[in-house]
Amino acid sequence: MGGGSWFGVNDHGVAAVVMDREGTLGPQAGKRSRGELVLEALDHAEAKAAVHVLKDLDTNAYRAFNLFVGDPVSSFWLRHRGGNGAPGCVEDFEVPPGLHMLTARNLDDMSVTRIRLHFARFLEAEIPDPSGDDWADWQTLLASRTFPEQEGAHAAMNLDFPNGFGTVCSHLLAIPCYPGYGHKPRFLFAPGPPDSAPYELVNLD
Repeated sequence: MGGGSWFGVNDHGVAAVVMDREGTLGPQAGKRSRGELVLEALDHAEAKAAVHVLKDLDTNAYRAFNLFVGDPVSSFWLRHRGGNGAPGCVEDFEVPPGLHMLTARNLDDMSVTRIRLHFARFLEAEIPDPSGDDWADWQTLLASRTFPEQEGAHAAMNLDFPNGFGTVCSHLLAIPCYPGYGHKPRFLFAPGPPDSAPYELVNLD
């Protein structure tokens, strides 16, 4: 994750992550923190209930964002595009089963260089086995700093720019079909760029 993302998961297996939309990095005077939206989502036991509430929030209070909310049954992404003639509402979309990528634009948006270059690589990678703590292929992909020279450094999966902006941490999360006692999510956290900071299992008790 870069500097414009906030993430969380609750005991019901609801996971949420919010990202700044393109061109809206960082706070703005008079606007509330978009990190609050993750906390709001995690107040609910189901993703669908969280979306029902969040799609009616006051968009004037926040800068533009993409918000993913998912649970073992369903997943959604919400889009607030901000001003400049964009709808003054939160648009919500159900995420179909399968592999998807979401950054600062739209879901699976192939105009995003990182998605265009890395989506196929994740499709070809070995699917993680969280019960066996085997995430090897995904960890390798998330740690990669390689990119085609003609595309520029923003095309790397693991970002590192001369101005100091870049990947500051990384998360891996697996939610069981029936979360609860004895069946908690598996959450791995790298407290730095994943090519230099190892992933460690986080105790969610």
